[in-house]
Amino acid sequence: MVGATGAVGTRLLSILEERSFGATELRLFASERSKGRQITSHGREWECQVLAKACFDGLDWVFFDASDEISRQWVPEALGSGARVIDNSAVYRMDPAVVLGVPEVNREAIESSVRRGDRLFSGPNCSTVQLTVALQPLSEAFGIKRVLVSTYQSVSGAGAAAMDELQAQMVGGDERSIFPHRIAANLIPRIGKVQDDGFTSEEQKLMLETRKILGLPNLPIAATAVRVPTFLSHAESVFVEFARPASLDDISRVWKQAPGLEWVDDPGRDLYPTNENTSGRDMVSVGRLRLDPSVSSGVCFWVVSDNLRKGAALNAVQIAESIRAAN
Repeated sequence: MVGATGAVGTRLLSILEERSFGATELRLFASERSKGRQITSHGREWECQVLAKACFDGLDWVFFDASDEISRQWVPEALGSGARVIDNSAVYRMDPAVVLGVPEVNREAIESSVRRGDRLFSGPNCSTVQLTVALQPLSEAFGIKRVLVSTYQSVSGAGAAAMDELQAQMVGGDERSIFPHRIAANLIPRIGKVQDDGFTSEEQKLMLETRKILGLPNLPIAATAVRVPTFLSHAESVFVEFARPASLDDISRVWKQAPGLEWVDDPGRDLYPTNENTSGRDMVSVGRLRLDPSVSSGVCFWVVSDNLRKGAALNAVQIAESIRAAN
């Protein structure tokens, strides 16, 4: 595992153990400052290593959750060693030869890739995972004409240092090394670099990745990504226009049968997905469903999921499980 000491890496390790993935040997890679650190997993301690020539030799699986630069340099090394690679960076996501996997959504694409003999699989942006898990059953049942989405993304999406920055500001500090403005008691409507068309790189990822995962390359979709002062879980406000008529009962029936989705929707009793009730959990939660009066057939809804767990670590393990099942 590359990035073993990070927020996602530590969760990935625990999920492998929880789901009895069956690892007999672990090699944990991190930065130079973590070299020699002991990490307990699978009933024993493992020493953190740094990446080096031939470090992947003899491994069956390599999970990457590090920077794009690390993946660009070291994924080819891992593939060259003969391992299967699951990479959570953005490097290979839009490569047409690489499956961008969310097993609840496109398991067949993952399995077809395995049968072709492919060994590289990519994991999407965390905000894309929850959106596609909610959209795919709707697309299959009713057809989707258009999607508008606004994301409300917790600071953990920017790493452990961002969480520390929010914590320090909440108790009166004014450190601003991660975000351009205070994040405590504030919202920042820019995540990633601003592109020539005015969208940010985060918004661009969400739009492009959603099209690829759903198999809808021409899907009209527009996104706004906002950083919010919460620690865990991303929330999204979604507007979907359908190609075919759909009632609220039709949609709730479809969602209740969809894998990986949890229906939480009784606003009169204050039951709806929140950051608090999704943190640390595997499910993608949907609620606040209502008809969109601005189109002939469409709905608005709210979707929340733990961005570190389901949005990254669990999704990577589920991809590996899907690969195993296809063999």
